[in-house]
Amino acid sequence: MLNIFRHLLKHWVTILAVVALLLVQASCDLALPGYTSNIVDVGIQQGGVNSALPDTVRSDTLAALSALVDSDTAARLDAAYGPADSDGVRTLSDTLTETDRTDLADALTLPDVALYMVAAGQSAERQGLETALPEPQDLDTAAAAITRAAAVPQFDGAALLAQMAAGSEDNPTTASTLSSQAVQFVRLEYQAQGVADSVQMHYLLLTGGEMLLVSLLMAAAAISVGFLASRVSAAIGQDLRGQVFGKVMSFSNAETDRFSTASLITRTTNDIQQVQMTAVMLLRIVIYAPILGIGGIIRVAGTQTGLSWIIVLAVALLLCLVFVLMQVAMPKFKIMQKLVDRLNLVSREILTGIMPIRAFSREKFEEQRFDAANTALMKTQLFTNRTMTFMMPAMTLIMNGISLLIVWFGGHAMATNGMQVGDLIAFITYTMQIVMSFLMLTAISIMLPRAGVAADRIEEVLRTEPVIEDPARLPADLDKKQWRGVVQFDHVNFHFPGADTNALEDITFTAEPGQTTAIIGSTGCGKSTLLNLIPRFYDVTGGKITLDGVDLREMPQQTLRAQLGYVPQKGVLFSGTIESNLKFGGDQITDADMEQAAQIAQATEFISAKPQGYQSPIAQGGTNVSGGQKQRLSIARAIAKKPKVYLFDDSFSALDYKTDVTLRRALKEKTGDATVIIVAQRISTVLHADQILVLDEGRIVGRGRHADLLATCPEYREIAKSQLSEKDLAKANVPLKGGEA
Repeated sequence: MLNIFRHLLKHWVTILAVVALLLVQASCDLALPGYTSNIVDVGIQQGGVNSALPDTVRSDTLAALSALVDSDTAARLDAAYGPADSDGVRTLSDTLTETDRTDLADALTLPDVALYMVAAGQSAERQGLETALPEPQDLDTAAAAITRAAAVPQFDGAALLAQMAAGSEDNPTTASTLSSQAVQFVRLEYQAQGVADSVQMHYLLLTGGEMLLVSLLMAAAAISVGFLASRVSAAIGQDLRGQVFGKVMSFSNAETDRFSTASLITRTTNDIQQVQMTAVMLLRIVIYAPILGIGGIIRVAGTQTGLSWIIVLAVALLLCLVFVLMQVAMPKFKIMQKLVDRLNLVSREILTGIMPIRAFSREKFEEQRFDAANTALMKTQLFTNRTMTFMMPAMTLIMNGISLLIVWFGGHAMATNGMQVGDLIAFITYTMQIVMSFLMLTAISIMLPRAGVAADRIEEVLRTEPVIEDPARLPADLDKKQWRGVVQFDHVNFHFPGADTNALEDITFTAEPGQTTAIIGSTGCGKSTLLNLIPRFYDVTGGKITLDGVDLREMPQQTLRAQLGYVPQKGVLFSGTIESNLKFGGDQITDADMEQAAQIAQATEFISAKPQGYQSPIAQGGTNVSGGQKQRLSIARAIAKKPKVYLFDDSFSALDYKTDVTLRRALKEKTGDATVIIVAQRISTVLHADQILVLDEGRIVGRGRHADLLATCPEYREIAKSQLSEKDLAKANVPLKGGEA
C-alpha cells in the first residue's frame, strides 16, 4: 500500500484540491439532515415559526407582552417594531442585528408562554374542557385580560415571569415545553393576523431552496472530485506503464527470463489497472469516508439526545466484522495475482503454439492444462467473493438493528424528554452516515489487499536493476570515432545466470571488415549464444569482446547497436506496412535505401507482386507472409540500416538453395566493406566464408576455410558428410576413408 501512496503523492496539488472538495461535499452531506429536521419540526409542526419573537405583531398583543416584562425590555420591544399599519399590525425592524433578535426572543419566551397559557385557560373555560388548544379569539381575550390586570398598581408581571423561570432552570423538559409553547403563541398570533399559511409556506420554500442549493453544491463537488480523481489515476497509470515499459526495454535477456514475458505483460496491464482503480477509490471513498464519519459523530454529539452509546456500539460491531473478514480473506488476495500470472502464461503458450498443438492432436491436453489454471484462479476468487458476501448481510443487519434501537430509545426520549420528531430523524440520518462511512471503507478494503500486491509486483520490476548497463565514464573521443567494424573475441567465457557450467569457453577470434565469418556446429553448441554476446543481449562472464579495439562494456549500448545490423533466428515483423518494417532502423533510411535492401534480400519480386507494393500491410508478427518472405524482409531491414557489422543468426534457413546463394552473392557485392558474421546450420551457407568457426560444446574445435576444415576438423567433416554428396566432398580434394561415402 505504501507504494500506491507514494505514486499518489506525486500529484499532491491535485490531491489537496480533492481533499478541499471532499470537505465541501461532506459539509453539504452533513447539513442535509439538519434541513430535514427543520422542515419537519419547524416547517410542519411549528408552522414555519422558529423564534419566540414574531416578525409581525398586533398592537394589543404587543401591549400585553410589554406588560409582562420590565420597563427596559418593554422599551426595547417598542423600539424594535415599526408603527402600526391600518390593521393595527406592527412589523419587526430590518435593522435589528442577529444578536438583538436573539436577546429579544429570549426575553419574550416567558411572556409568550404566559399569554399562551391565559389563552388556553380562556379556551378551556369557553369549551368546558380541562385542556383545550387556544384559538385566535382566545388570544385577543387573553391579551385584553392581561392589559386590564396591568392597570392594577399591585400587578407585577416581571415577578410572575421570574417564578416561571425558576421552575424551568433545572428541568430540560420544562424548558423545552416552554420553548414549544412560546412558538405556538407566535403561530397563534399569525393566525389571528391571517398570515399563518403564508409564513409557513415562506419558511418551507426558503428552507427547501437552501436544501436544494446545498444538494447542488454537493453534487458539483462530487462531480469535480470524480473528475480530478480520474485524471490522477489515469496519470498514475500512464506514468507506471511508461516506467515499467522503459525499465523492461532496458532489461537484458537475464531479467526478461527471470520475470517471464507473461508476468511482465500482467504487471503492465492487469496490475497497473488494479492500482488505477484503487487510486480512484482512495481519493473518492477512503478520504471521504473518515471525513463523513467524524463529521457525523460531531453532529450526533451536538444533538444532545442521549443516544450516542448506540453509535459506539455500531462502530464496535463494524470493526469486529471487518477484522474477521480481512483475517480470512487477506491470504487469498496475495495468491490471486500469481494465479493470474499462471493463467496468462498458459493462455499465451497455447495461443502462440496452436499449430503444433493441432498437428499433434493435443487439444484435449491443453484444454485440461488451461482448465486447471483457470479452475485454480476461479476457486480462489470464489473463496474471497464468498467470504465478502457475508459483509453486506452483516452490514444490513447491523444497520437495521441500529435503526431499531434508535427508534425504540428515541421514542422513549420523545415521550419523557421532549425530543422532537425532526431531531430523531436527523439522529437516524447521522447514524446511517456514520455506518455508511464504515461500509464504504469495508467495501474498498476488498480491493486494497489485491491492489497492494499489484503495486508491490510493479515496484519489483521498477526496482530491478539490469545487469547490462551503460558505463559511467566513456572513452575519450568515442563520439568522433570512425567505426570500421572489427569484432574481436579475447578469451571469452560465458555462463547463463544460475548455471554451474560455461555455455561458451575460451572463445578467441577476430572478424574483419570485408570478410565473412561463419559459425557452425551441432544443435545446442552455443552458436546463437555467441552471436547474442555482440549486441550485449548478455554480457561475457570472462574475457572481453571489442569493437575496433573498444570493449563493448565501455561504450553505450545505443552506440554499439547503431553499428550492428542484427537478423534474429526467428524473423520478427511488426504490424504496419512493408515500408515501415524496412525503415525500422531509423528515419535516415531513404526510399532508395529501402528498395536496394529489398533487392539484395531477394524480396523485390514478391513485394512487386502485391497490389500495394511497399505499402502492403503486415499483420502482427508477420502472420500474413510466408516464412521465407518474413526472413527476407528481416534481412532487408538489417541491410537498409547500412551497419558496419552484420549479424545473421541462422537467418537463411527458410530460404531455398538458389535464393540463399543469390542473396549471399548480392550481399557480398553490396556490403563488401562490412563485417559479416553468420550463424548457420547448412554447409552450403558457410561454404564460401572467409573464416569458418566450428563450435562443439561451447569451444572452438576448428577454424579455417571449407577445404581446410574438411581435411583437419572431424566435427566439421561429420556435418559436411551429413549434408553434402560424395561429389561435393571430392571437389574439396578430401580423400575418403574406406567405407565413407
